[in-house]
Amino acid sequence: MNLYIGSDHKGYPLEKEIVRILKKEGIDTIESTIPHSPEDDYPDFALDVAKHVLNDKGSLGIILCGNGIGVSIASNKVKGIYCARVSSVEDAHHAKAHNGCNMIAMGGLDINLAVEIIKTFIQTENPTEERHLRRIAKVHKIEDETYYEL
Repeated sequence: MNLYIGSDHKGYPLEKEIVRILKKEGIDTIESTIPHSPEDDYPDFALDVAKHVLNDKGSLGIILCGNGIGVSIASNKVKGIYCARVSSVEDAHHAKAHNGCNMIAMGGLDINLAVEIIKTFIQTENPTEERHLRRIAKVHKIEDETYYEL
């Protein structure tokens, strides 16, 4: 399983620390190659990570910005990406176990908490309970514009 990670300029310091720690612990991470600058735009990084996750079945994505909100919104515009902004270990668990997320977004967190969140996200199994699968199927219908008359 590959773990793709990217960030805008606000999330970049956290990204570098996360990558350093995860690699030291043997968790392969693949960083976005989009150049950083003080004027970079978070949607570019969100799209880059999302494309990699979609093109690498079974992979996961981590996207960072100042607070995780913008990158989560941008990531969720990509069909097939289910990204939750998380700020706790419990959020990360529920994002995957209940909602089938393949990406999480974060920002402004302590490095130790960020790493624990990511480890939880990686280790948590995808949903298996019927109630969660039913709800996820409804989200897919919304994405396909077949659930509601638009």
